[in-house]
Amino acid sequence: MMLDFTSSHYLGFRHASRSLRPWAQLTTGMPAALREQADVRAIAATLAKLQGLERATLARSTLHLFWDLFGMLPTEQFSIYIDAQAYPIAQWGAERAAGRGMIVKRFPHRDVNALHDLLQQQKSQLRPVIVTNGICICCGCTTPLQVYQECVRAFGGVLIVDDTQALGILGASPSSTMPYGLGGGGSLRHLDLNGEGVLVICSLAKAFSAPIASLSGSDRMIRQYETLSRTRVHCSPPSQADLAAVEHALSLNSTQGDIRRSALLKRVCLFKEVLTVAGLSTKSGLFPIQTLEIKSVLNLVPIYRRLLKQGVQAVLHAYSSRQTSLSFILTASHPPEHVEFAVKALLVALQGERVVQEPG
Repeated sequence: MMLDFTSSHYLGFRHASRSLRPWAQLTTGMPAALREQADVRAIAATLAKLQGLERATLARSTLHLFWDLFGMLPTEQFSIYIDAQAYPIAQWGAERAAGRGMIVKRFPHRDVNALHDLLQQQKSQLRPVIVTNGICICCGCTTPLQVYQECVRAFGGVLIVDDTQALGILGASPSSTMPYGLGGGGSLRHLDLNGEGVLVICSLAKAFSAPIASLSGSDRMIRQYETLSRTRVHCSPPSQADLAAVEHALSLNSTQGDIRRSALLKRVCLFKEVLTVAGLSTKSGLFPIQTLEIKSVLNLVPIYRRLLKQGVQAVLHAYSSRQTSLSFILTASHPPEHVEFAVKALLVALQGERVVQEPG
């Protein structure tokens, strides 16, 4: 049996067909701009309430949303400032904006001072669009969204947050016993921020295990998006299967979410504790994607292959032929004994390698 540590279904939600409401027709053949299916508004409203925002709309993917957003921003009114570690799909959207002639600048990851400097340097009256992740999957850190929100307020701009990784994990009222917080509403709930000047884009395919995306914000901004959107005209809307999965996920989150987040936290802490006893560590905080803080004379490909031979599949990140990293993705569904076995298998795989801790 292969133990899988590659799935990003963090809460372990499953949407078997028998658990979903039935549908008579998978798709209508009509674009969302012409007519939305009856249940879309109710699902979107539930999601917006969870996030603490006024309104939400649904789409097939975050690619659709970023493509649309960066295609509808007037080039003569806005300029884009994007975190260097923003998720690739957000960067693809920014590339589209640059192709349309919009000014696009990158600032170092979570570097508030560098962002301030860039904003102060802008000589025109262009309004800034700051683009960032809610939580970084590389370091497991939350983003200083409050500071970014203050920046867009000062300059009359917009903050766009890709909250895919935080939705379903982070929530309101974090504490020492429940650092994720409660409810799973995402980064704004976690940081107790309102939605003024903020647009939140999420894929629900991570913690909620549903292949659909959402855009949330003020009623005015979401209505404006729906009016100007081109993918709502030219692309298929979410199918009934997608909508049923989201509906089921939101229901599970309301009844089981905090219990599953607590279980997930225990798995992450167990993984880190067993690693620590072995003299190893990760650089991911308490985020479910745990990336090892090790480097080797050789790259990690041989270690990854040895893990596979022992029945453990992790995630090998290959940035180049010589730069690699290794991650284990923990979920609430992993039994504790599987977590412990994975670490023991890792130690066996590391035998014979000259491994040292990376500098903090």
